Amino acid sequence: MSVFNFARKDTEFFDLFLENAKFFHLGAVLLDDVIKDPNQALERIEDILGLESAADAVNEKIINKLNLSFITPIDREDIFAIANELDKGVDMLQGALQRIIMYHAGHSTKRSHALTKLLVESTDELVKAFKLLVDVKKNQREILDSVHKVSDNESRGDLIYRADIGILFDEAAEAAREHGASRAVIHLIKWKDILEDVEEALDHTKRVGDMIRGVVMKYA
Repeated sequence: MSVFNFARKDTEFFDLFLENAKFFHLGAVLLDDVIKDPNQALERIEDILGLESAADAVNEKIINKLNLSFITPIDREDIFAIANELDKGVDMLQGALQRIIMYHAGHSTKRSHALTKLLVESTDELVKAFKLLVDVKKNQREILDSVHKVSDNESRGDLIYRADIGILFDEAAEAAREHGASRAVIHLIKWKDILEDVEEALDHTKRVGDMIRGVVMKYA
């Protein structure tokens, strides 16, 4: 049984959602820093691993609390899904950073920072939405505004991603003429994979945003 009771003192589910949303945002900021300067990737790996470990611990708290709670503020299925998707977001960012290190990626296209900038903005909007979710009726408009911005960023990100892939192929063709085809192809493969990771993480912010929208539609 789920009752959205705004008078409940137990707001721990919302507090834990917010905590992991903040970890998701911090991971996006970290990845943005590394995309701008891949040379700092190795020194930042401990930071992202720390965020991932902290996010896993928060997710475990949510699941344990869910198992012990007879009455929940929103549907149990929604709590479980949101918790797992937030945790997965941090995992995705850790995977992207690990790939940069594993590939010895070097510098990216001139525009790839635009993609991570959107990721930072979208995770910040998720933090704003989760801060407000505890009182969904009062904050309905502001929550949906944040969710809309996340969705809009995802659409803009698709365009940037496709443009960046085009730039990669242009750069590869030019590099092949100057340095040989094999080196150019390797750089293309490296950054195509990394940009796909970033684009998937941005898609993931929209999935989380859609879940928040679903909660608003149910309870506002």
